[in-house]
Amino acid sequence: MSKNYQKLEDVIGCKWSVSVLLAVATGINRPGMLEKHIDGISTKVLSERLRKLTVYGLLDKHSFAEIPPRTEYTLTLLGKKLISIIQQIHELDANSTDIH
Repeated sequence: MSKNYQKLEDVIGCKWSVSVLLAVATGINRPGMLEKHIDGISTKVLSERLRKLTVYGLLDKHSFAEIPPRTEYTLTLLGKKLISIIQQIHELDANSTDIH
């Protein structure tokens, strides 16, 4: 299995990764806001997911030298492409009948 496929499986197979990506796509881009918006995610898991999504090239991290310090995340071009695919999967699921 290729490394890229393993990365994709790690992202798509993790509900938290998908939730983080979808939230960032809607403009929720600061860690504190993400934690409040995503029900049930812990600070530790959110930090791990943000780090991994950044390493995988799906998110860009922007740190601002302010007091207090501020960090924001945005989707990369690759992240935007993946969001489009995730949205298509959601549409397919919403439009499909029960498969037995």
